[in-house]
Amino acid sequence: MQSGTGTENEHMKPINDKMIEIRRHLHRHPEVANEEVETTRYIRERLTEAGVRIADYPLRTGLIAEIGGHREGPVIALRADIDALPIEEQTGLPYASTIPGKMHACGHDFHTAAMIGAAVLLKEREAELPGTVRLLFQPAEETATGAKQVIASGALEGVQAVFGMHNKPDLPVGTIGIKGGPLMAAADGFVIEVDGVGTHAAVPDAGVDPIVAAAHIVTALQSVVSRNVSPLRSAVVSVTQIHSGTVWNVIPQRAVMEGTLRTFDLATRELVMERFAHIAETVAAAFGATATVRWVEGPPPIDNNDALAELATGVAAELGYNPITPQLSSAGEDFAVYQQKVPGLFVFMGTAGTREWHHPDFTLDESALPVSAEFFARLAERALQQLTN
Repeated sequence: MQSGTGTENEHMKPINDKMIEIRRHLHRHPEVANEEVETTRYIRERLTEAGVRIADYPLRTGLIAEIGGHREGPVIALRADIDALPIEEQTGLPYASTIPGKMHACGHDFHTAAMIGAAVLLKEREAELPGTVRLLFQPAEETATGAKQVIASGALEGVQAVFGMHNKPDLPVGTIGIKGGPLMAAADGFVIEVDGVGTHAAVPDAGVDPIVAAAHIVTALQSVVSRNVSPLRSAVVSVTQIHSGTVWNVIPQRAVMEGTLRTFDLATRELVMERFAHIAETVAAAFGATATVRWVEGPPPIDNNDALAELATGVAAELGYNPITPQLSSAGEDFAVYQQKVPGLFVFMGTAGTREWHHPDFTLDESALPVSAEFFARLAERALQQLTN
C-alpha cells in the first residue's frame, strides 16, 4: 500500500481509474432504498473481479464481503451505504442519472466506489492481515432501515469494531473530520393531529378551528429548545408540513403537522420529546381542540469511540492527510445503529463539493476517492493489528 500524498502514482492509478468508473456507473443508475437490486449485482461483479469473496448473508439488497480470514484473528467491518434519493438531478454532468426522479444526491455512489477501492488494496495484502475485514455494502440508509437489516442478517456477529464515513462537501480533499463522542444527530420525525369541530367558515363560533390551534402550537414549540434545552447542548425542532382543509368556506375538522427533531444525546432527546408533547396537547386544549403526537423513531445519534478516533487520527497523519476536529452535523445517519452493538467510528471525508447533501445539483471532487480508499484500507490494517496485540 502506497503512502498517501493525494497524488496518483503508478501503483494507485489503475485503482483510481476503476473507482471513478464504478462511481460514475452507479451515479448513472441510481436506485432508492430497498430497490438496490442492480446496484447490488454490480457491486458483486466488481468485487468478484478483484478476487474478493462474497459472504453468504440473507440480504435482499446489499451484500457482505470478506477479506482475510485467519481463524483466530479479530474481525473489523467497513461500511458503505449504497442507496440513492428520490430527487430529479440537475447537475448536467455527462454521467448524470438516467433514471427520472432518482439521483445519488447524497454521495453514496462515492462511498461505495471508495470502499470497493479499499477492498482491492486490502486484497493485495490479504496474506498479511492478522484477521478479517468484513465489508458491509448496506441498503436503505436514507430510510434508516438498512443497518437494522444488516444486523438482522447476522453480519455484525463477531465484529469488534466498525468504521464508516460520509462525504463532506464543505471540507477540502485530503481533509478528514475525526472526533470521539457525538458527531451526528438522532433524527426523529413527528406527526401532530389537531382535532377540532368543523363548521361553516361564516360561523366560526359554532365549531373549534384546528388551524388556529395548530398555528399556536407551531409558535409555542419554538420554546422547547430555547427554554428547555441547556445552551451548552444542541437540539432542533422543525415543523415542515401543515395540512388542513379542502375548500375556502369550511373550517375543517382536523389539521395535521409533521416535522423533525434532532438531538445529540439520549437525555436531551427524552426531555425534548416530553416537553414537546405536553406543549402540543395543552396549547390545543386552550383552544378547545385536542392534539395527538406520534413519533417516527429515527436513528440514534452518532457517538464515536474515543480510542478508535485516536487510531484513525494517527492513520490520517501517517498517510499525509489532514485530520481535523469537525463541527457537529444535525443530519442523521443509521450507522449509529451499529454503534449500539459494537464500538464504531464514523468520519467526514472532504470532497470539496459545490452543494450540500440532498440538493439536485449535488456534486463532489472525485480526487477524494483514492484518499478514502487508502485511508480505510490502512485503518482496517491498523485496527486489526491493534486488536491482535
